[in-house]
Amino acid sequence: MVVLRAGMCPGLEEDLIRDLRAADIKTVEDLVSSDIEELAQKCSASYKALFAIRRVLLAQHAAFPVSGADLYEELLSSTAILSTGNPSFDKLLDSGLYTGEITELSGGPGSGKSQVCFGVAVHISHQLKQSVIYIDTTGGLSAGRLLQMLQTETSDTEAQMEALQRIHVFRSFDVFSLLDCLHGLSGGGLQQASVGGGGSVKAVIVDSVSAVISPLLGGKQNEGMSLMIQVAGVLKTMAKDFNIAALVTNHVTRSGGGGELQPGLGASWDHIPRTRVLLERLEEAGAAGRSSLRSATLIKSSRRPCFIKEQFDLQWWSRSREGTSGKRKRDETDS
Repeated sequence: MVVLRAGMCPGLEEDLIRDLRAADIKTVEDLVSSDIEELAQKCSASYKALFAIRRVLLAQHAAFPVSGADLYEELLSSTAILSTGNPSFDKLLDSGLYTGEITELSGGPGSGKSQVCFGVAVHISHQLKQSVIYIDTTGGLSAGRLLQMLQTETSDTEAQMEALQRIHVFRSFDVFSLLDCLHGLSGGGLQQASVGGGGSVKAVIVDSVSAVISPLLGGKQNEGMSLMIQVAGVLKTMAKDFNIAALVTNHVTRSGGGGELQPGLGASWDHIPRTRVLLERLEEAGAAGRSSLRSATLIKSSRRPCFIKEQFDLQWWSRSREGTSGKRKRDETDS
C-alpha cells in the first residue's frame, strides 16, 4: 500500500494530510475508495479539491486493463531480432536473439558456448554496427580472438578497429562484482557505451553466469539463492527497459545420477531465460583432431516447439580462413 504524503500531487498539502489521517484515511487506497462527499465534510475540505486529488492519484497508481491487441502492437514496435550471424543457429532461435529477453546457452566444457558468444558479439558489432556489452566471468575472452574473427569478416583495418570499439568488455570474477557491473550498466553505463561506441547497445553477454553463482548454491546457502535471483532480476529488467538482448551461458549437470544433460543452477533459475539452448559436440567419423560440428537443441521456447535440433559448424564465424589457420582455430575452440 502507498502511504499518503504531502506533495504527491497538487493540492495534497500537510494540513490536508493531517485532516485525512484524523478521518482514518492514511493510504492512496483509502482515499480513492472513500466517499468523497462524506470525506469532504469530515475534513472540512472542498469536494472539488478532493475529487481532483482522487482523480490524479487514480491515474498515478491504479492499474488499467490492456487489450491483447495493444500488447501485441507494443511487442511489434519494441522488439528487435538480432541475427547471430549463423543461419542454422538463427533458424533454431526463430530468426535470432530477441531484445527484451534472456537467451541461455548451456553445455559442457568444449561444447562451444564461448565460441558462439564471440561470434555473436563480432557479428552484431561489425555487421549490425551496434554495441555489445561482454561480461567475462572466467577470463576466457581474448581480444586477439575477436580480432582474428573480425579479420575473416573484413580486411579493412579501420573497420576492424571500429568493430572492436563497439565491444565493451567487463571482467567480473565473483557475483558481487557482477551485480555491481549490471547495476552500473543500468544506472547509466549503457548510455555511455552507446555514445562512445558509435552504436546503441543491443546485446549484453554474460559468459558465464553459472561460474560466479554455482559455487554459492547447495546445502543451506540461502544467500547464494538470493544473489542468483538478484542477478536474474537485474538482467530481466535491463533487457526489457533498455530493449536489449541478454545472452548468458550456463554449465550442465546430469539428471538422476548419470541421466540426460540438463542446464545447471537448479529449478529456481529455470524460469529466468525465455529461450534455452543445449549445445553438444558432434564427432565427425574419421576426422583428425577435435570436430567443430555442434548439435544445438532447443529445450525451452515461447515461439517454437521444444526439443527441435539444428547442427552447425563453429567455424562458420571464421569461415574465410583455410589451411593451417583453420586448424589453429579448431584447436582454439573453447567452452
